[in-house]
Amino acid sequence: MRALGKTSAASSDFDLNPDFKLPEGRQLRAAGVLVGFVERPGGTRVILTKRASHLKHHPGQIAFPGGKVEDSDADVTAAALREAREEVGLHPGMAEVLGILPSHETVTSFQVTPVLARVSPDFSPLPEPGEVDEVFEVPLAHLANPANFRIESRRWRGQRRNYFTVPFGPYYIWGATARILRGLAERMAV
Repeated sequence: MRALGKTSAASSDFDLNPDFKLPEGRQLRAAGVLVGFVERPGGTRVILTKRASHLKHHPGQIAFPGGKVEDSDADVTAAALREAREEVGLHPGMAEVLGILPSHETVTSFQVTPVLARVSPDFSPLPEPGEVDEVFEVPLAHLANPANFRIESRRWRGQRRNYFTVPFGPYYIWGATARILRGLAERMAV
């Protein structure tokens, strides 16, 4: 993938909010997410999930399969692959890791590393009902087009907070997921 050869800086949920003061001495926890590309008739698609609506953190939000790095994980890539297996039933043998993108800092104090992988077209998702309500795919062409991204805002902790969105059909993709996808789109555009 051409985007892996490009350089770019790390991103954060604070990119669009330069006046936001980050807490002193914050501790970031490492996490890995799988940005899975699968070839389908009509083009390449990106695998996303809709988080279960009963979850305590980020219920119903659109996300990549992934999560925090556990002590048993060798690195962020291993964490992303483990979480993809747990959340969507992706066997690691069906994913060819292509590389990683620069990390993304979230408002919830995670340092998320996007792990790009080519996923076998034979992959058939099996959502883990305790974590995932739905697994779906979005055309890469839609996500690679910077014109499909918007900046929106809402109040968060008493301040107006700006963030990227990249809606697709009934799916409202926003926050860290949209910011990571925006970074990928920027890398693909140059």
